[in-house]
Amino acid sequence: MNRRTSWVAAATLLALSASGTVLAQAYPNKVIRLQVPFAPGGTTDIVARVISEPLGKALGQSVIVENKAGGGGVVGATETVRATPDGYSLGMATVSTTAANPAINPKNPYNPVTDFTPIINIAATPNVIAVHPSFPARNYKDFVAELKKNPGKYSYASSGTGGIGHLQTELWKSLAGVFITHIPYRGAGPALNDTVAGQVPIIFDNMPSALPFIQTGKLIPIVVAAPQRMTQLPNVPTFKEVGLEPVNRMAYYGILGPKNLPKEVVDKVSNGVKKALEDPAVRKRIEDTGSLIVANTPDQFAAQIKAEFEVYKKVVDAQGLKLD
Repeated sequence: MNRRTSWVAAATLLALSASGTVLAQAYPNKVIRLQVPFAPGGTTDIVARVISEPLGKALGQSVIVENKAGGGGVVGATETVRATPDGYSLGMATVSTTAANPAINPKNPYNPVTDFTPIINIAATPNVIAVHPSFPARNYKDFVAELKKNPGKYSYASSGTGGIGHLQTELWKSLAGVFITHIPYRGAGPALNDTVAGQVPIIFDNMPSALPFIQTGKLIPIVVAAPQRMTQLPNVPTFKEVGLEPVNRMAYYGILGPKNLPKEVVDKVSNGVKKALEDPAVRKRIEDTGSLIVANTPDQFAAQIKAEFEVYKKVVDAQGLKLD
């Protein structure tokens, strides 16, 4: 490479870098899409819609929630991976899309550790096993006894094959020594609807989406995955209490973008979420669902995603779990 060619290449790189910086500094100057990789009605959708309006106010542009369901969250997550890294197409990050599904699916089209730019983990939520009121058990001991007495008689609903509800239930089944049939749906909303309607007797779902049905008696809580008993469900034990601590993992709900998202954009969105969470009304709406506010840094969220993926990969390998 001669001097002139070298100079041109350096100038081009400098111009591109400057252009990217200018674009990032001007961000945002149009509507931002926040992709929810599940159908409306589930916890991911709930958290996204709670945070979208105050985030839009903090950024000075509207944040529009869009639902793109399918493949246990993979379809929507893949769309986020393939988006232009300019900050105008972001996605909701869940354990299903960044850990459980990639861990169990050898054909998953993206690497959850390298193909995203993590921005912020908004909140962590417990998961709960709940049953339709017609189920002949009201506590964990009787629940397990009924399943062991009738192997294969009952089925459970999940947000989709390879999602956290699927993977956590399969882990629980292997440790509890029971067998129930998996019925996957295109999101937690449809799965909940059929469980509440009695089409499926059991569901392993996130607290925010399941809690309203529990509070109205349309679902009966059996056991929760949480560090300690939930104030909303003081009589329901945790998995640790029933001797199954490996299942006692909470879900997370954060925001990420495609890889190579400019740091200036990452920082603006992260700071925008934190500003939105300064509003006591916004925090209360999230905490009332049983969720815990996290609001960590991009680096902390990246480390969390990596750690969770590794945990579920070990679970899949150790239990020999496969897609249905």
